[in-house]
Order: sequence, then C-alpha cells, then structure tokens
Amino acid sequence: MKEQQLDFEGIERRPLKAFTEKAYLDYSMYVILDRALPQLADGLKPVQRRIIYAMSELGLAAGSKHKKSARTVGDVIGKYHPHGDSACYEAMVHMAQDFSYRYPVVDGQGNWGSTDDPKSFAAMRYTEARLRPYAQVLLAELEQGTVEWVPNFDGTLDEPQLMPARLPNVLLNGAAGIAVGMATDIPPHNLREVVAACLRLLDDPATSVEDLCLEVRGPDLPSGAEIITPAAELRQVYATGSGSFRARAVYEVEEGEVIVTALPYQVSGSKVLEQIASQMRAKKLPMVEDLRDESDHEQPTRLVITPRSSRVDLSQLMDHLFATTDLERSYRVNMNVIGLDGRPRVMDLRAMLLEWIDFRTSTVRRRLEWRLEKVLARLHVLDGLLVAFLNLDEVIRIVRTEDEPKQALMDRFQLSEIQAEAILETRLRHLARLEEMKIRGEQQQLSEERDSLQKTLASKARLKRLVRDELERDAQQYGDERRTRLVERAAAQAISEDELVSSEPITVVLSHAGWVRSAKGHEIDPRQLSYKTGDTFRAAARGRSTQQAVFLDSTGRCYSLPARSLPSARGQGEPLSGRIDPPDGASFKGVLIGEPQDRWLLACDAGQGFVTRLESLQGRNRSGKAIFNLPQGAEPLGASPVPGDDALVCAVSSEGRLLAFPIGELPEMDKGRGNLIFGIPGRKARSREELMVDVAVVPRGGRLLVHCGERRMTLASKELDAYLGARGQRGALLPRGWRKVDRLEIEASPS
Repeated sequence: MKEQQLDFEGIERRPLKAFTEKAYLDYSMYVILDRALPQLADGLKPVQRRIIYAMSELGLAAGSKHKKSARTVGDVIGKYHPHGDSACYEAMVHMAQDFSYRYPVVDGQGNWGSTDDPKSFAAMRYTEARLRPYAQVLLAELEQGTVEWVPNFDGTLDEPQLMPARLPNVLLNGAAGIAVGMATDIPPHNLREVVAACLRLLDDPATSVEDLCLEVRGPDLPSGAEIITPAAELRQVYATGSGSFRARAVYEVEEGEVIVTALPYQVSGSKVLEQIASQMRAKKLPMVEDLRDESDHEQPTRLVITPRSSRVDLSQLMDHLFATTDLERSYRVNMNVIGLDGRPRVMDLRAMLLEWIDFRTSTVRRRLEWRLEKVLARLHVLDGLLVAFLNLDEVIRIVRTEDEPKQALMDRFQLSEIQAEAILETRLRHLARLEEMKIRGEQQQLSEERDSLQKTLASKARLKRLVRDELERDAQQYGDERRTRLVERAAAQAISEDELVSSEPITVVLSHAGWVRSAKGHEIDPRQLSYKTGDTFRAAARGRSTQQAVFLDSTGRCYSLPARSLPSARGQGEPLSGRIDPPDGASFKGVLIGEPQDRWLLACDAGQGFVTRLESLQGRNRSGKAIFNLPQGAEPLGASPVPGDDALVCAVSSEGRLLAFPIGELPEMDKGRGNLIFGIPGRKARSREELMVDVAVVPRGGRLLVHCGERRMTLASKELDAYLGARGQRGALLPRGWRKVDRLEIEASPS
C-alpha cells in the first residue's frame, strides 16, 4: 500500500518564539481588559456588569420578589459570561455582602457569608437575590441611548459595553484584582464626599488634589474602624494613585474589660481571637486572663478581652495587640483602572474624577440627544394626526375608496410615510373630538420639552448645571454618613518579650557534651543535677530570665540565646547544636549571663586573656561571633565575671603556681588575643608542658576556693597577699599537696 502523502500547503508556519509571544500577549490583554481590572466609567468588571444586567432583564428590581440565585447565575453564564458558575456566583455574593461592599448592589436572602468567613455562603440553589435600590445608579439610563451595545459571546444577544453610571462607582465600592503584570487596589469611599469633590471639579476643573482632599478625606471602609494614617500621607496617596494606609480596630472600656466594637476591613473576629489566644498559650501575653466573642445580630462585632488585674495598663496592652494581631492592618492602594480610551493606567484622584465627569457629561448628552430624537419623532407623528383630525371626512373617504390609502394620504396632505402609517393605525374610538384636544395638549408639552432639550444641548453651562443637579439629587438619595473615623495616631509598638516575661533569678547550666538548661533561683548546685550517661557538668552562670545567655566555644566564638527560651532544668536539657551552628569539631567551654554592660574576663590555657563587656559577645545569628583570637593549639578556659575595679585576677598553672594581680593591669577589648596573664616559659608553652589551668576574679573581701580532686582549700583575702605579683609573672608555688589544682571558685565574704 502506497504511503499517504500529507499536503501542508495553506498551513501558516510561524517561529515558536513569535507564536508564544503573541499568544501570551493576547492572554495578558484578555485578563487585563476582560477580567481583572474595573472600568473607570462604571467601576465594574465584566462579570459584575453582566450579573447586574442579567438580574435587571429577569425583572429583579429592588421592589420585586427575590428569585433563586441559581436562576441568575444560569442566565449570566448561559447568555453573557461563558465561565465557571462558582466564580460567577462568588462575584454575585461579593456584591451582596455589606461588609465587603460599601454600597451593595445585590440584596441577598439566605446565608451570604459573614465577616468571620466571607466564603461561608450557602450554595446558589439555597439562596435568593434581587437588586438593591443602589443598582438604579447603574441601570436607570441603560435603555436611553447612553451606551454602546455589543454582541454576546455567541452573537445571539446584545449586552451593554458599559453601564451608564450616575455616580463614580469605581471609588464608591472600590476594586481589587490581579492581572498579568499589573494589579489594582482601590479602597471604597463615602458617596457624599466623592460627589462633593465632583461638584468642586465641575465648578473649577483646575482644582488641585490637595483641595479635593478637603472633600475626600480618606477611604470609608464598610466595617467602620479607624484610619490612623496621617492626612499628609493620605494626600500623597491620592496625588500619586498609589501608596498605603493603616486601619485600626475601635475599642472601649467597660467595667475594666476591653470591648472591641469595630474591626478593620476584611478582618475576621475569630482569627483575631485565635491570634491573641496563641500568644496566651505561648505565655507571651501574661496580662490577659480571658477572651470572649459576644458578637450577635444586634452587635455584629463585640470581642471582649479581660485583663488579669486592674493594674494592667490597657492602652499599652492594646498597643501591643495592634502591633501583633490583625486589629491593625496596612492596606495597599493602587488606583489602576481602564480609562475611557480602553487603556489601563494608574490615576490620581483628580485625573480619575475629571475623566469620570467627562464620561458622565457625555452620557447625559447622549441621553438628551436620544430623548430629543424621540420627542421630535413624536411631534412629527402628532403633526400628521392633527392634519387627519382637521380633515377627518376626507381621510375616511380616502381610506374607504382608495386601493393604496397610505400613498393617497401622503399625496393629498403632503404627509410622510411615518405620519400616514400612524393615521392608518389609529383606532376608530380615537377619532372623537376629545382626542384632538389631547393631541394639541401633548404637542404643547412636547414642544416645551423639545425647546428645553435643545437649549441644554446648545449650552455647556446648562448641561453642566443638569449634571450637577443630578449628582446632588443622587447624593441626597443614596448618600450616608462616614463610617470610618480618621484619627491620626502613632504606629503601635509591641511590648518587648523581655517586658512580657517576668524577671526571675535563674541559673544556666552547661554540660561537657554541650547540653544546656535553665534552673529557677541561684541556690541550686549544678553539680548535683542529673546528666546523660557519659556527660558531666561543665559550667554555670547566674542571672535573670530576661537576660541573654552567651556561650563560648573552643574556637573562641560566642553565641547568644534568650535565657527565657532555654529548657527547664527539670529535664536534662537540650543540645546547643540544635539552636546554633558552631564549627565542626568545636565544643562549648563556658556560659555567661548578665547585663549588657557587665565586664567579664576571657582567658585561654596558653596564659593570655582580656576583659570585655557582655554586649560585645552577643552574636546576632546562629553562626555566632568571633571574639577570642586564640594562639595555635590553645583552648579557652571559660569566663569569669569582673565584680569591680579593685578585684584581683587569680591564675593557677598545671605546676601548682598561683599568681594574683589587680584586674586593672588587663586591657579591656571587644575582641582579640589580649595580654599575657600568667608567665609560662617559652619552651614549656610551645610544647604545652605547662598550662594555665584556671583563672578567677576575686572581689575585695572575697575568698578563693582551690579545688584539688575531692579536697578544697580556702584562701582569704590576706592569704592571697603571698601570691601577689605583676601580670605575666609565674607566681608562687602552692603548699605541697595542693599543686594538682582542678579548678578555682569564688566564695563571697560572709559579711
């Protein structure tokens, strides 16, 4: 069988790059123009416009009976919007929620969601809907020649390209959407304020944005609350068309309890309570005892926060909650709309209102022209009817005797085809003398209307006055008072965790294996705690729960962790390696805790060291901070607190030599190698035959404890005089039997 030859003639061949580029651009423009961004003229996206139009076609006006939402959605997706029913229904629900729309368009009956969960609405088969009175702002002039009509997706019906909005709905209800490469976020505004700004521009088109902001003071959110952004920043937002503002919940105090009565826009009360409860469970909110949600139908928002006692500063508590929960939120503003030229762009307040006024003026002009055309057509018909009444007998004769009465009437009385047709369609009952009077009365009335329409169309001032009067009338009918208060407030500050955590004495314990834990109080003996098998006590430091604990490793790096975050000493603790990232093979040598200005002595077994402040050792990340520049082969000995300028540095070597000298002989440094503390001969230092075993800083009046295995020798302040010398000397030998020193400790004076 001969192989079939495929003929590719007539098939377009294009480079893949060009094809994909065009396909993506086409998709982008579709999303931008037909889905995500609103039109400046009516403030609607295509799906919203089609829902409103379909509901009007179904006769669902404000005074009609509700109909099932599924009926509306079916008409919308079947006739005008060939997309998913769930997305269409969700858009319809959004226009019905009074907590989402400042001026809702749809009047819903049934479960249409709540502020806690806007998407908890019932299925479309359960809910019913009709239009609200506000919908007339969009629909009232639709059939009066005001807008262009375009075919629907299959060409069987016509739909309006725009709604002839009588008010700037794009600012009143706002909009939000994400397109390809651009987005829009327009907050809702108060109707009366926006109309006042329009009237000001009608009077003086050169009015500045700053002057318009005297009328439009800021967004007006459906949920109320407060906008705390300064007026100067809001003016900047309106001047550029982009920026942000902050909204804050409103609360009052009743019988010592905080009652939240209004939440920011699109904030869930249940989520706010969960955020507060989460802090309480984490013990980050000790001043709050209880939370309750007492919201009901009469009080849609009533969240009760009970403080632990009357001594709690409620304003400080609320500032903390504003900073750490959704009780205060920031909202982005990006006034990106599709202009009258069909192009999307970000517009400032003045440009947006001026362009909308141009649209409204054009709409009113088209409405007047359409009406004038209808009036002139009717007057033309009435002129013909009046001729018929004045010559009634002749008209009757022509109708009875002529084969073509229409043409005969046109020839006999110089009538047009339209006039002759109207005469022939007149019923016999209308041939009474009374009808002539009605015709003359209608003629007079329409003549007056014609003259008025012609004068208005011929005069820009009269047309502007008409637009102004209609705006004022609509503002009176649909406007209301501002819901969102504008109050300049400083940004909320969260209470630091150190302030939230009670300051308690603690002892931080470090083991040889690098496990750490925190015990309450300073009386605990860390050596008596239980350790994991093979692990023993390494070091301990006493401080408070609000301080930072600093850990020193064998490479000379320091790491810091909040003491409050350390595990309890009731267990065996946790490995530090799970919290920080020391170098491979490094071990932990010591722990420090105290106030940032506290001084500590760092030393290594090579006999060198320096004094530093605790704040210099606090690393800000998991990898720590390089502090001690150790000599080759040397290891740190831990750290000793410096109790005062008159303290003595006591160092002991592996050969049993003890040296004491004033702390002032050591330099204070942020980091480095430091100076020589204990003099070890160079040969022994290089071979590490002799090492500095330990070092301690003894306060005036304190005593030094020298530990040799299980034995302990106490050296009082006077006894230390025998070991005094200069920094860097070798010191004096300890008594026989006390030269194998394990460690040094400080014992405070009994006085």
